[in-house]
Amino acid sequence: MKQGVIVTGASSGIGLATVRLLAEKGYGVVGMARSKKPEVLEKYAQWGAVYSQGDVICAEDRARALKTAQEAFGNVYALVNVAGVAPKVRADILEMTEESYDTVMNINTKGMMFMTQLVARAMLAQPRGEGLRGAIVNISSMSAYTSSISRGEYCISKAGASMITKLFADRLAGEGIIVNEVRPGIIRTEMTATVTGKYDALIAGGLLPIARWGEPEDIAKAVLLLIDGQLAYTTGQSIDVDGGFHIRRL
Repeated sequence: MKQGVIVTGASSGIGLATVRLLAEKGYGVVGMARSKKPEVLEKYAQWGAVYSQGDVICAEDRARALKTAQEAFGNVYALVNVAGVAPKVRADILEMTEESYDTVMNINTKGMMFMTQLVARAMLAQPRGEGLRGAIVNISSMSAYTSSISRGEYCISKAGASMITKLFADRLAGEGIIVNEVRPGIIRTEMTATVTGKYDALIAGGLLPIARWGEPEDIAKAVLLLIDGQLAYTTGQSIDVDGGFHIRRL
């Protein structure tokens, strides 16, 4: 029986790369995303993954994704929370609107919180064997600890994601479930496509010790490391996959 994994935000970028890698490594993967793109469905079919259309802010959609994994694979072993959005408009924090704040927080933080709660309960309801009972990985961002006053709501949402990781890590460690966080740096995705020139210049100017863009596959590989049992004694940890951005340098 394959170990079932649910990946949210799974139609592009980091989520799609994670679905592919985990499926290639033999996991039973259910990808959850809002949009149903024919080209994505074709890739899922090639990889042997299962698609569940839905939005993480909707309780019924979250429950459907869980049920899909349970019916397809008989279990849910891991959850990878990737779903996230940036503000539609980058605005000074003094001009931020409540609408923008609510939209970003609902998806990036509230959706992650209650998806994790739902899947954790399902993991606890499953028979406990030897080894890890389950693994949860939350994708946050270097913005969890980096000020960006033109998209404050995004920074706040990712800081919240970091605390969600610590809270569930604390609660579930005794149950054999580890919860960790991956903090991507500058990753080549749809979210960063509109600011490519800005980041090209920053990278060329020496912002990163590893002077290149990160790719979605870089994050997917970190996710695999966190769920495949190699770091079974690690929980509540934030792993920076950011080309060394987090290093304080003089």
